[in-house]
Amino acid sequence: MSHEITNGVLVLADGSVFEGELIGARGIVATGEVVFNTALSGYQEIITDPSYAGQIITFTYPHIGNYGVNVEDAESRSVFARGVVVRDLARRHSNYRAIGDLGSFLTDRGIAGIAGIDTRRLTRLLRSSGAIPGAFGAASEAELLAVARAEPGTDGVDLVSTVTTDAPYFVGDGPRRIVAYDFGIKTTILRHLSGLGTVEVVPAGTSAADVLERRPDGVFLSNGPGDPAVLEPIVDEIRSLIGQVPIFGICLGHQILGRALGAQTVKLPFGHHGGNHPVKDLVTDRIEITSQNHNFAVDPASFTGLGRTVRMTHVNLNDGVCEGLEVVGERCFSVQHHPEAGPGPHDSTYLFDRFSDLIDGRSAGPVDLQEH
Repeated sequence: MSHEITNGVLVLADGSVFEGELIGARGIVATGEVVFNTALSGYQEIITDPSYAGQIITFTYPHIGNYGVNVEDAESRSVFARGVVVRDLARRHSNYRAIGDLGSFLTDRGIAGIAGIDTRRLTRLLRSSGAIPGAFGAASEAELLAVARAEPGTDGVDLVSTVTTDAPYFVGDGPRRIVAYDFGIKTTILRHLSGLGTVEVVPAGTSAADVLERRPDGVFLSNGPGDPAVLEPIVDEIRSLIGQVPIFGICLGHQILGRALGAQTVKLPFGHHGGNHPVKDLVTDRIEITSQNHNFAVDPASFTGLGRTVRMTHVNLNDGVCEGLEVVGERCFSVQHHPEAGPGPHDSTYLFDRFSDLIDGRSAGPVDLQEH
């Protein structure tokens, strides 16, 4: 890992300036919507999560890179985040699983980063002002400010098309046949789903007719980046699947399902990004500590007058955001948080068992967490 220091600045669209040292790919100017993640570890999984497409990730934990990087912890084939912001990048990594350091990992993938940033000040600003476009690199403050103000952010932008697979592929084996829509699917999700049966991952634009021709036992709607309101062609296809086959959605998949049912989605001020969000399962009254990564959410106030009975099944105890829904009388449910974690706690992994039960025709009701 190079110890060469190249000074740089992070400039936000509101004119705020943060001085630091450039890391990773240094010959580019990184621009995107700046958000913060509160996880204490799992930086490689976070950076490789396709849901961060269009965004610059700020890590609130001060020391990043301590245990290096490896092949197994990558959540996707590439890095779709626009950049990485940290307080202190570890100069040495130490872990028996490591095959390299984080700085070189970013460099090899053409991802810019900046270290030495006062991430506490930056996070407080984002919490009060909301996620905001920013830019950093070896350019003047004036140039970076202009680039930041020209950045569209994630509102009204289709980012799913930049991360989805180009062609279908299979993962796992087993008698159950599951079709998984790739809106930015994570490797850990596929690991869980492949334990349920044979999974065929299909591009985001796959039609409902093409899915039903595959005669699936269940359909999974994955996580992904960006604004669900611009994905109406996809929403229309998912609408045609409701009532035809068991459906389970996560994160963006949850938002797409909500919109397919006729509900509305809203953008949160700074989103939920981290591994410590308390969520209450309104079916069991249990509290789960969950992994989260999203900027948009389904508005439960829009559940009335949909022609179907839709109820909220989970709620975020920090701010009351809808964390889950189900369609009463249909084999259809979704959650906003990430039951697969990667990184994060595993309190919600029972939801994959609930999907399995739904596929097998058993009740999709409460699952005893003590059994999992």
